[in-house]
Amino acid sequence: MADYNFREVEQKWQSYWEAIGQFEAQVDSTKPKFYSLDMFPYPSGAGLHVGHPLGYIASDIVTRYKRLKGFNVLHPMGYDSFGLPAEQYAIQTGQHPAITTEENIKRYTEQLKRIGFAFDWSREVRTSDPAYYRWTQWIFMQLFESYYDLEADRAMPIQTLTATFEKDGNRDVKAVCDEDVDVFSAEEWKAFDQTRQQQILLKYRLTFLAETTVNWCAALGTVLSNDEVKDGFSERGGHPVERKKMMQWSMRITAYADRLLRDLEKVDWPEPVKEMQRNWIGRSTGAEMVFQVEGHDLQIKVFTTRIDTIYGVTYLALAPEHEYVPELTTERERETVDAYVATAKNRSERDRMSDVKTISGAFTGSYAINPFNGERIQIWIADYVLAGYGTGAVMAVPAHDERDYNFARHFNLEIRQVIEGSMENGSFPGKGGTIMNSGFLDGLEMQDAMDKAIAFLENKKIGKGKIQYRMRDAIFTRQRYWGEPLPVYFKDGLPYLVSEKDLPLILPDVDKFLPTEEGEPPLGRAKNWTYHVDGGDYPLEMSTMPGWAGSSWYFFRYMDPKNEHQFVSKEAEKYWGSVDLYIGGAEHATGHLLYSRFWTKFLFDRGFVSIEEPFSKMINQGMIQGRSNFVFRKKGTNTFISAGLRDEHETVPMHVDVNIVYNDQLDLEAFKNWRPDLADASFVLEDGKYFCTAEVEKMSKSKYNVVNPDDVIERYGADTLRLYEMFLGPLEQFKPWNTNGIDGVFKFLRKLWKLYVDTSGNVAISDEAPSKEELKALHKAIKKVEEDIDRYSFNTSVSTFMICVNELSALKCSKRAILEPLAVILSPYAPHIAEELWQMMGHEKSIIHASYPEAKEEYLAEDTHEYPVSINGKMRVKINLPLGLAKEEIEKQALESDALQKWLEGKVPKKVIVVPGKIVNIVL
Repeated sequence: MADYNFREVEQKWQSYWEAIGQFEAQVDSTKPKFYSLDMFPYPSGAGLHVGHPLGYIASDIVTRYKRLKGFNVLHPMGYDSFGLPAEQYAIQTGQHPAITTEENIKRYTEQLKRIGFAFDWSREVRTSDPAYYRWTQWIFMQLFESYYDLEADRAMPIQTLTATFEKDGNRDVKAVCDEDVDVFSAEEWKAFDQTRQQQILLKYRLTFLAETTVNWCAALGTVLSNDEVKDGFSERGGHPVERKKMMQWSMRITAYADRLLRDLEKVDWPEPVKEMQRNWIGRSTGAEMVFQVEGHDLQIKVFTTRIDTIYGVTYLALAPEHEYVPELTTERERETVDAYVATAKNRSERDRMSDVKTISGAFTGSYAINPFNGERIQIWIADYVLAGYGTGAVMAVPAHDERDYNFARHFNLEIRQVIEGSMENGSFPGKGGTIMNSGFLDGLEMQDAMDKAIAFLENKKIGKGKIQYRMRDAIFTRQRYWGEPLPVYFKDGLPYLVSEKDLPLILPDVDKFLPTEEGEPPLGRAKNWTYHVDGGDYPLEMSTMPGWAGSSWYFFRYMDPKNEHQFVSKEAEKYWGSVDLYIGGAEHATGHLLYSRFWTKFLFDRGFVSIEEPFSKMINQGMIQGRSNFVFRKKGTNTFISAGLRDEHETVPMHVDVNIVYNDQLDLEAFKNWRPDLADASFVLEDGKYFCTAEVEKMSKSKYNVVNPDDVIERYGADTLRLYEMFLGPLEQFKPWNTNGIDGVFKFLRKLWKLYVDTSGNVAISDEAPSKEELKALHKAIKKVEEDIDRYSFNTSVSTFMICVNELSALKCSKRAILEPLAVILSPYAPHIAEELWQMMGHEKSIIHASYPEAKEEYLAEDTHEYPVSINGKMRVKINLPLGLAKEEIEKQALESDALQKWLEGKVPKKVIVVPGKIVNIVL
């Protein structure tokens, strides 16, 4: 074919790749491995827009390049297919989430295949597939059967713990556990009945059942994570969310806090993501101490990193959810406190942490005693104190903490002077120094004062030194239907695991996807949702796992997806190891990425995998923003004024579908067919055309600026889409989608085609030796593209291809020695056209089996220099001269050049300044 028919070529090669399983990976110890992964997509009903493939295209380029470099590549794809959106659709329509999910996956897969990704589809996994979630349930069971040994600094089987209990009791056990564990001897342990023993073990297990403060959304009938709540309402649906205590399954991710923090130094991740995890983990070294409540048999426990400021405490502040609030509130203050708590408890912790402007609280009417000086201090409730962090109570030192200071000023509470800083102009005095007149701590440096204060606490048995973390244990259950069932049944009110032989525990059918009339989760509607064991039928857990369960280990399953006996074989896991390149959004920093690291470390501890960190290298791709178009309606009419004429009329701007706008020019007929109310629209045109304006906004259906990749592929082809998305700018940056610029990329591919194919449709390839200029053009491109991919700078490669093709076209190059390597280096970016040209040049095997060419310095060495020649300070011409010429020869050849003669106008220069290899300056 004389002209490039992208539709025919792309369909041909996509069918070929699929038919022969071109990208299916096998363990091959003769080659180095490269494991490339894209963050697990959730298959929504809307399908892909052009922003979604950005990271996928980048990873695809790298994997194709690595294959050319001799690597054995694993590049899989699958779906995070459990989730709330499908369930909400099921509630609204009655359609089973499995049907919706299957339809969405089919749509996603079709779209991804049309873009030509080198995915190994034979390894596809779905979290909602029972064959997959069998192993999610299995991992949950291993966590249940494990505890964290602090001396060994790793997870160990629970049987190791029970053996210790039987031999020595728990007095000397150093393990992560609940704080209310009683000390018992070996004899006492043996005397406990099974129920008591199981209650104790539940306080040590890495996954456990406990009463926890959660975000409860009654309208959705489920617990929500902090990320799913905004300003007291669910992000999905905008329903009210209440903070309440519920019995929930949790996981002791806090046991791994130090390792999660420390091992961030082992991974090559964007520093902002690392910093988000550091802040989320929030390691603090300080002291935990108790304040006795006056007139009550209660002690309020606080954690502080600045115990040396103890003499500056002027009040205690409790979280609104603190368990002591009802008892501490006096009758005089009860109405005020109850009203405040009712409002505060519906704000999520995330909102309260981020809101530094709102100051709200209430005085309980009770007082506590400062154990250092016996001083009587007020007990308040404050919005800025979180039940989920520390003890849910803080000792407030307004002179040393900005939030304490703002709170104290707002409620006119005492603020004591400090040695460093001042209260001039009512400004916050700063955090340096120790409290004046403290006596006990006077004259000591901060660390010495801290140490002395902690020793005092421990001697008086009212506190201790402690390392505290902001991170809380992860809540692991949701009161939803569309999720993994927990493999747990209840006997005498205590949880037990089902037998491994009964996995997977299949999600049952229900008549509705709503909670029961009694408020139980949707699984309460299932018939016979019980487990038969030991001659009895026992109720199964009715909550399901959260969305992050299946995505916390999927990268292991890709290594060995068909294994029915293990979640991954030792051989496959050891060979593929950690993910070498992981591309996805930074929004998952404190969710998926943290949970994946936690589960990987646990599986490592128990000997199931050989790696401690799942993702060695990670890149966060930026967002492709929408380019909205606007038309201008003449006020009160159905007449639309072209953009250049709008100032002559009173107009109102209106978003218009970007898919009917080309180079900012509106398709008038398509516009009239777009909506019924526009059928009789009239237009005031400029030179017979209607022009729109444009603005960069987030892609949104409401702004009519969502661009479907299918439409782009249909109009321009997949290779154009791939090149253009890379050409938009650096991968990590946000950039606007602008269809106006895509024509240039499309024309480049047609120009590339013409370099290989003559007007008759035949490949015009010569076996002649290439010229020096041709070799130089090629090897510049080889070197630049290789450097770009190695540093993940894909946008500059597209420019390099364009420059190279322009240079070779100008040289009328048709040499095989040039055009074959050019096709190879282009193939990761535009694989379809590269495959076609490769075959047309006589190759039987796919271009994927070629080797990336070596850039040879001998062809890159410059033997000439382009001298800018200035006359009286103004650059007039550029002259190419051989390198190595003497100054006199450079001057002679420059002055004799025809290009310069017209600027000299026959005048003899007064002075000529020559800098060899740099410039020539002429003074007339």
